[in-house]
Amino acid sequence: MIEIHGIKVPVEKDNSRLEQQICKRLHLKNVPSYQILRRSIDARKKPEIFYQYTVGVNLPNEQQIVKKLNDNNVMLTKVTDYCIPECGEDKMKHHPLVIGAGPAGLFAALLLAQKGYVPIIAERGHCVEERVAEVNSFFSGNPLNPECNVQFGEGGAGTFSDGKLNTQVKDKYGRIRFILETFVRHGAPEDILFDYKPHVGTDKLIEVVRGIRKEIESYGGVFLFDAKVTDIRVLDDHITGVKILHREFETWVECSQVILAIGHSARDTFNMLYERNIPMCAKDFAMGVRVEHPADWINRAMYGDGAAARKLPAAPYKLTHRTQDERGVYSFCMCPGGYVVNASSEDGGTVVNGMSYSGRNGSNSNSAIVVSVKREDFEDGHPLAGMRFQRKLEQRIYKEGGGKVVVQRFADFANRVSTVKLGEISPEIKGDYCLGNVADCLPDFIREGIVEGMEAFEQKIPGFAHEDVLISGVESRTSSPIRIERDKDFVSAVRGIYPCGEGAGYAGGIMSAAIDGMKTAEAVIKKYRPKQEKDNTTG
Repeated sequence: MIEIHGIKVPVEKDNSRLEQQICKRLHLKNVPSYQILRRSIDARKKPEIFYQYTVGVNLPNEQQIVKKLNDNNVMLTKVTDYCIPECGEDKMKHHPLVIGAGPAGLFAALLLAQKGYVPIIAERGHCVEERVAEVNSFFSGNPLNPECNVQFGEGGAGTFSDGKLNTQVKDKYGRIRFILETFVRHGAPEDILFDYKPHVGTDKLIEVVRGIRKEIESYGGVFLFDAKVTDIRVLDDHITGVKILHREFETWVECSQVILAIGHSARDTFNMLYERNIPMCAKDFAMGVRVEHPADWINRAMYGDGAAARKLPAAPYKLTHRTQDERGVYSFCMCPGGYVVNASSEDGGTVVNGMSYSGRNGSNSNSAIVVSVKREDFEDGHPLAGMRFQRKLEQRIYKEGGGKVVVQRFADFANRVSTVKLGEISPEIKGDYCLGNVADCLPDFIREGIVEGMEAFEQKIPGFAHEDVLISGVESRTSSPIRIERDKDFVSAVRGIYPCGEGAGYAGGIMSAAIDGMKTAEAVIKKYRPKQEKDNTTG
């Protein structure tokens, strides 16, 4: 394939301008068959705004064409199709058990299912259809279900988010393309295959997650919903069984290979694993708040007021700052045209997150503004100290708001006074909210880091630190505060346990979690051959 970089087309123009540019670059008279590989937005010369494309073209005599053109932006490239590795030789006694049906668990299970391993997937929450009803009920003011909420249930925490699929992971094996194509096959828009910052949206993610489950089931995979792991059994440093509370019944399931894709919020499971001597350690993470701006403010700052800007969807941003005391402050999980959501998962604690629908047409845009939390900030060196630190702040904000999302004007946040009246901006929140004092619920280093960061971001996006910008808290689940240790073969010191994904400390978003789930499944596949029913073993 010939890859052409740096093709710029004004956003007001249609694909005919792109095709003209392809012909011009390759010195062709007729438009060849082409594939858009990457598309990004270049707004550096606003109000003029361009789409910047990378395209792939298949032609005869490609090597000679590229050599003749002698253009650094026209080059030969090789497309790598993902291939599941061949099965190993060790005999698998039981069907593999995948714990958790978030991105890591689903893609681990998908590979295992496609290769004939017939995985069993245990998810503590509901299937995604029933989960949507449960979450909407909570948003409407009904009691929290600690087992099924924005954090727990089929699809994981990412289901109720913006559904961003970008990642910093470098991939030469085709895993990213495999994941994106799987999403498209099950209902995601095709532009995620080439957009620089692809997103799906909560409404579409629900359809995608259901489709992936149906595909796994078509290969024989079995899902157990409302099935929480409560204990494990270990013999001679190898896992032999998992106790599952499935609705009202608790039973032991014999197993030899267990993929732990439990997500970053499964605190009761972390406690159980620690008590069972599964090696783990505390890790750095980040905490902060959600900030809301009118989407029009962000759009003008990023794209200007020209005609081109009006043709573009709500604008994203990504911001970073280093504080005077050398802490990182950065935007996280930015949701253009989105909503703040009550993402709590424990009674007595309040957590916020952000989400967008596929249209990104909400009145406000929101983002987490978070400050790095280091292991030395914890009370002690205990592996679960970061988790306890998170919980303490969640409980403080819960007490402040009585379980509602607490909202505060930025000026009041900076001055540490309670907000009693809103200004120019009204919140867009899924769930009940109240006005109050978020600042006093945070430790000094987080509060001061947010204020310093917001004021620095004002220099990049005018209005970012406006006095009426809304702060809500607390954003505590950016990533896992724990790493469940594993070796180069993805295995714990307790053999047969494969920690993976965000909860185990090896990922930080939908894409990186899905990639890690694939890598973990590959490690199982390379070592074992599928259990055959004729083996007459218990499964």
